[in-house]
Amino acid sequence: MAVSVRTAAASYASVEEPRPRQQSTGRKSRGIHDGRMDRLQGSAWQYVAEVLHAEDLPMIAAHALVDGHDSPALRELAGLSRRSDAAEIREVYVQALDELDIHLPDEETAGRRLLVSLAFGLVRRELSPKEVTDRLSMTVAAHTQEETQFLSIAAEYSEWIGPDDLPAWEHDLQAAARSLAVSTDLDPSISVQVSLPE
Repeated sequence: MAVSVRTAAASYASVEEPRPRQQSTGRKSRGIHDGRMDRLQGSAWQYVAEVLHAEDLPMIAAHALVDGHDSPALRELAGLSRRSDAAEIREVYVQALDELDIHLPDEETAGRRLLVSLAFGLVRRELSPKEVTDRLSMTVAAHTQEETQFLSIAAEYSEWIGPDDLPAWEHDLQAAARSLAVSTDLDPSISVQVSLPE
């Protein structure tokens, strides 16, 4: 059973039924089969993990077009303003993923990807230990022993940790991050670089 900061979550906030659209005759996904998860694919788990907000999605779509994806809904999404209706943005985003055969993961998988991305961010020195704890949210989840250990140590942080205890906590967190990084089977190629959960 997965360990999660959110112990009793209802299924992921229901997504509106996509509007009927004319099928694309030229869906394209060129130049993105290099074994790494691209930005649009990475956005799917970040969306479910509530790292991405609706206002982030039009820019994600614009980048996806540059990366080689193409579909009617993706072009429509790229043309929307950040200030467009959030429900409309989410609907068009989900339709774009569907047109490109990119599936939204379940909550547990998305939460594990978030946790793994934080561990890799720490190992690669893209994030400090404090930044890791700042980016923990109710959506993170742990399934393996290494994930559970990393999450448990990260969750121990408090602003009341004394200066004498802080180095030991940071050392333990970095060690747990390295252990998770070498053991995980999840793709670490997409980092969390967008809006933090409010």
